[in-house]
Amino acid sequence: MSTVTVTIEKLGAQGHGVAESEYGPVYVPYALPGETLAIARNGDYGTVMSTSNPSPDRIEPICRHFNPDRDNCGGCSLQHLAAPAYNAFKRELVIDALKARGLTPEVGETIACHPGERRRAVFSVRRTEKELLLGFNRAETNHIVSIEECPITSPGIVARLPAIRTVAAALAQGSESFHLTVLETLSGLDLAADGLKKLDDKQRRAVTEAVLSLKGIARVSVNGEIILEPTKPIIDFGGVNVSPPPGAFTQATKPAEEAMAELVMNHLGKAKRVIDLFAGSGTFSLRIARKAKVHAVEGEDKSIKALDLAARNTQGLKPVTVEKRDLFRRPMMAQELKVYDAAVFDPPRAGAEVQVKELVRSGIKTVVAVSCNPATLARDLKILVDAGYRIKSVTPIDQFLWSTHVEAVALLSR
Repeated sequence: MSTVTVTIEKLGAQGHGVAESEYGPVYVPYALPGETLAIARNGDYGTVMSTSNPSPDRIEPICRHFNPDRDNCGGCSLQHLAAPAYNAFKRELVIDALKARGLTPEVGETIACHPGERRRAVFSVRRTEKELLLGFNRAETNHIVSIEECPITSPGIVARLPAIRTVAAALAQGSESFHLTVLETLSGLDLAADGLKKLDDKQRRAVTEAVLSLKGIARVSVNGEIILEPTKPIIDFGGVNVSPPPGAFTQATKPAEEAMAELVMNHLGKAKRVIDLFAGSGTFSLRIARKAKVHAVEGEDKSIKALDLAARNTQGLKPVTVEKRDLFRRPMMAQELKVYDAAVFDPPRAGAEVQVKELVRSGIKTVVAVSCNPATLARDLKILVDAGYRIKSVTPIDQFLWSTHVEAVALLSR
């Protein structure tokens, strides 16, 4: 380890400041472009010792748990960066990923995320000899920093932190850590624990007693098994009520979901038959069904059943058909796709390479690509562009405030 002075030139993809040195790039957490720093260098990693000229984009963090000098909770990595520079950074992540594939489409300004909008949070939990830790892992460690506040998370979740702790304490087994996903729904909090052993009868009783003593808990599940469901968790997809299965994927913020849905719907225009690939529990399918016939395809059985049930119980929708299908192993083939006017796909981080190749062969004229990973989005868009599709726009959407994650919606036609 050595002490050197460097000047930060840019932010890297992980949000670290990047400086060039005689040893090559050095990555410095919590440093900002333009700052000259004395750092303790360990390989290509640097720790700030002192700063001689703080960036004008540096701001005071609003959360006591964001403290790089002490016990930073690890939930945020960019709380010290002013909003204009932060939103520009999110946009650049998308631009850079596209450029790496030789793509230079119009990329819109980032649709911003704001404090208090997160309706879904994944907490780390562990019981120690002294206390129950419920919070987030400090960056690059397994150390859980217990939190008392969280400015990114909805007030409904923050206000219920004591209740969440009570349920987590009943779930905890020894000193083993586990994850607890909390989703705020219209009917209460949906708590989904993962990483626990099967609960015995004593623990089930303890969890039941804890939940029944509290208000505002809709459901508790462990590894996908419902332990207790005082009321069905309900989320609203464009006016259609859906009860998602335990731990099912949902967009992290409602405003981001609505922004994405608006982009999707506007691009579909007057399409009469639409296929929604990687449909989940119906984020887009159920909105599209207000104006077009929809075929929703999803690999997760419980999610597609939730979508189907919601469609059947909602009046005023166009016909909705569903299909359980692993689109990575068995993509919709070109011949199957030819009957549709438009396609929407919103895959996991791995992207939809195999499925996109079949979309290309199908000749579908209108395509919407939704992605949480700019790198795989760029790869998939390159396949479409090389086949003659034109990217009309790409819009970055932030719903993971003060992190390095960014969503994007790309609109294509040919």
